[in-house]
Amino acid sequence: MNYPALSDLNSKSIISPMGTGRPRDIGPVAIMVSAEPDLRYIKQKFEKGKTFSFFMSTLFTPENGEKGIFDSGNSSYTGPYMGAPYGAALLESLIAKGAEKIIVIGWCGSVSPNLNTGDILIPNAAISDEGTSRNYIKTDDNFPLISSDLKLGDILIREMLKRDIQYRKGDVWTTDAIYRETPEKVAFFKDRGAVAVEMECSALFSVAKYRRKDIAAVLIVSDEVKHSGWKPGFRDKRFKEARKKVTSMICEICS
Repeated sequence: MNYPALSDLNSKSIISPMGTGRPRDIGPVAIMVSAEPDLRYIKQKFEKGKTFSFFMSTLFTPENGEKGIFDSGNSSYTGPYMGAPYGAALLESLIAKGAEKIIVIGWCGSVSPNLNTGDILIPNAAISDEGTSRNYIKTDDNFPLISSDLKLGDILIREMLKRDIQYRKGDVWTTDAIYRETPEKVAFFKDRGAVAVEMECSALFSVAKYRRKDIAAVLIVSDEVKHSGWKPGFRDKRFKEARKKVTSMICEICS
């Protein structure tokens, strides 16, 4: 029998996300970048900045005096990361360091015939097929649907429209097991409304909801996971171009 985590959601954790030291103030806007090549591209866009070790990732804070659309001259970028537990740990620490708004930049695999490699997806919500989110939310469903912050998502959409960046909206399926995306599971989660699969969103959305912070994600379709088989698109020109469009836009609006 699994421990009923929902029974103690109001109980204080023994270990604080801040650890034993004073947290570094990183500013109110944090961008979580799951893939190392995208984080490297972001760093190249800034003339100056400081990079710190951050768990098994890095934390990059650009040096700039400009205010983005969130009326803040301070923003931070962290990554890479993979999987719900590790992503949740990073997010907890970012929030402890002052993050109020979190934007996730990640990759996903399409499970829908209407979503192709290189497409850009704004998830409305994520279906949890991972174990982390259950420590942050109450649910009677074995596969709960956890929403992103729709207002923050709408801001991202507005900025995309300004730049004539095409996008799609839909729910994603978050899994812990990248090599257990079976035809049966794909069909099951498609029936529940998923158009794509990835490994972090439902947990990140749950942490943000629990901590009462705003979070939204932008995902680029890197591959297609369908009944006919797997179609990788990591070297596809459309995929690479979409990643540059998304990372450039985020850098512009956040700092």
